[in-house]
Amino acid sequence: MKSPAKRVVPPKPVLSAVVVLGFVGLLYVVEAIDTVLGGTLNDDGVIPRDFDQWDNILWYPVLHGDWTHLTGNAVPLMVLAYLATSGGIKQFFQVTAVIWLCGGLGVWIFGSYGSHIGASGLVFGFLMFLLVRGVFARSALQIVLAVVVFAMYGAALWGVLPGQPGISWEGHLFGALGGVLAAWGVARDARKGAPTTLDA
Repeated sequence: MKSPAKRVVPPKPVLSAVVVLGFVGLLYVVEAIDTVLGGTLNDDGVIPRDFDQWDNILWYPVLHGDWTHLTGNAVPLMVLAYLATSGGIKQFFQVTAVIWLCGGLGVWIFGSYGSHIGASGLVFGFLMFLLVRGVFARSALQIVLAVVVFAMYGAALWGVLPGQPGISWEGHLFGALGGVLAAWGVARDARKGAPTTLDA
């Protein structure tokens, strides 16, 4: 049986589709609520170095500036997140948590002042996860998939560099770094044995 760290196809494709579509659907529900509230939720993103707002790290990816912003993130998010479920739903949630927290903490520490919102950090995180996991896992099939993914979305990686005003390139950058960390962690966990018990 192929190791979860080396799979390229979700073991439960229907469940994976339900989870991914459910999350994207949640983004649309939140944006609908924000529209009714006149966009007030947009101020609840990650605000760098503001200790009163640190908890915004917990929900900043579900907030979007408008419907165009959300739609631009939704399609690549669905594709890349679905591919990232190939290690199973549990691993997918773990990978998502690493990308989510790395992106949020990175922006909170290093980002330019303002409210950073949007799921693009997750998009960049899943993209980098898919691009590098085959190298860490030594999986030829995953490397082949990475080439295909790069051909589709590789140009987006320019988004990790400072560029267009009003775009959180820091969110893209730290989300991408979270994807690399998650890929390394998945491969490392697949190789290591049972953990040693340490008393405290």
